[in-house]
Amino acid sequence: MARLRINGQPRDVNVPDDMPMLWVLRDELGMTGTKFGCGMALCGACTVHVDGAPARACVTPVSAVAGHAVSTVEGMAADPVGRVVQQAWIEHNVAQCGYCQAGQIMSAVSLLKATPKPTPRQVDGAMSGNICRCGTYPRIRAAILQAASQLGQGSKR
Repeated sequence: MARLRINGQPRDVNVPDDMPMLWVLRDELGMTGTKFGCGMALCGACTVHVDGAPARACVTPVSAVAGHAVSTVEGMAADPVGRVVQQAWIEHNVAQCGYCQAGQIMSAVSLLKATPKPTPRQVDGAMSGNICRCGTYPRIRAAILQAASQLGQGSKR
């Protein structure tokens, strides 16, 4: 039995210690926003936050996050930075197929919390671990820079 804290809520799951968080979230808790991409932590589709830092849920065992704060894309609506990033995503029409977008948003939120005023180069560097097969990288960059600007102005959308 593992006691987890996901999006601020305590959750108990009865799973093997080595079960990847991706499958705990999707199969055990029904939180399907986090996506399976490559299963090797290379594409970023499964990005979640563990104690505020981005982590690849496909290779992170549940035992490694027990007792830590886990945030998923489902929790971003309650996060001030997450809300602004999601709104910028909509305004820039970032999503095409949409499959990678949860991981992209999670990485963008992490970037903006660590670097509130990133340069385009810093955005590209921080997002380089997230693959978008549709190639929406220019819109992703623009949305992140817009979110940074809005957050810098005190926007609480």
